[in-house]
Amino acid sequence: MDRLGGLTAFVRTADLGSFVAAGRVLGLSASAVGKAVTNLEKELGVRLFQRSTRSLRLTEEGRLFHERCRRVLDDLNDAEASLASAIAVPRGKLRVSAPIVTYHLLLPILPEFVERYPEIELDLDFNDRIVDLIDEEVDVAIRSGNLPDSRLMSRTLRPFRMLLCAAPTYLDRHGIPECPRELDGHLAILFRYPNSRKLQDWPITLPPEGAEPHLRTALACNNMEALRSTVIAGLGIGCMPDFLAREPVADGRLRTILDEHLDAPGQFHLLWPSSRHLSPKVRVLVDFLSEKLFAETCERLPAAIKAVPTGDAIAAE
Repeated sequence: MDRLGGLTAFVRTADLGSFVAAGRVLGLSASAVGKAVTNLEKELGVRLFQRSTRSLRLTEEGRLFHERCRRVLDDLNDAEASLASAIAVPRGKLRVSAPIVTYHLLLPILPEFVERYPEIELDLDFNDRIVDLIDEEVDVAIRSGNLPDSRLMSRTLRPFRMLLCAAPTYLDRHGIPECPRELDGHLAILFRYPNSRKLQDWPITLPPEGAEPHLRTALACNNMEALRSTVIAGLGIGCMPDFLAREPVADGRLRTILDEHLDAPGQFHLLWPSSRHLSPKVRVLVDFLSEKLFAETCERLPAAIKAVPTGDAIAAE
């Protein structure tokens, strides 16, 4: 313990540049810090600092020793913090940011989380804007697409697919496209990305030398819920994630089209600010969502949707 105290006094003095400043941090007098460093030097048989009445500088040996001691103390502090986190009760406010459309995935499972961790207060922000987790003090975020921010840790969540859907009333009026080229002249409901303002491309697989279909844009919006409602109202064909289409397809308000001509795998990710250890509240949410939102695979979900007759199947009846 005397050696550990000496190492701590040495590292703090080297970090702060004086015995007085190190003493303030450690709750000791400057003379006590100086004595601990002197005893360490005697034990090691090497001078760690060059002292004068005006300055305190590390020797070459002191610089090398400081680098190693800093890593040792960091590892020790990390081990203590990890142990404290492991035995601590998860509690406090937990700020979560997620795309609006993901409430279809989260709301069915959150009651179990709230029951399991009653001392955590969830603060959910369903917003299609990409938030800065660090600057906006967000604990956890759900995102899809690229993850360029190196300051964040991530874990893969649920895969999904994009589907083309239309209302039965629309298909009765305009016909059911059976291949991509038959989309020519159809009305499109398009999604506009909130940040880039670009329109979403439909993930249609075209045959070799196949031309892009020419659709007429009936409406564009930056909200997937609004897009789904507009498609259900019969204004045109829209592209939406499988979990958003599941319910209206199941009850007959929507039909999927051109399923075999789509290639649109997507992936959700769970993100949180990187640190040497997770707080208990973040750790339990990350583990819970990873467990609950990785149970289904991208292949199984569309199969469940296709069990309901699609536009092509109903037309054949």
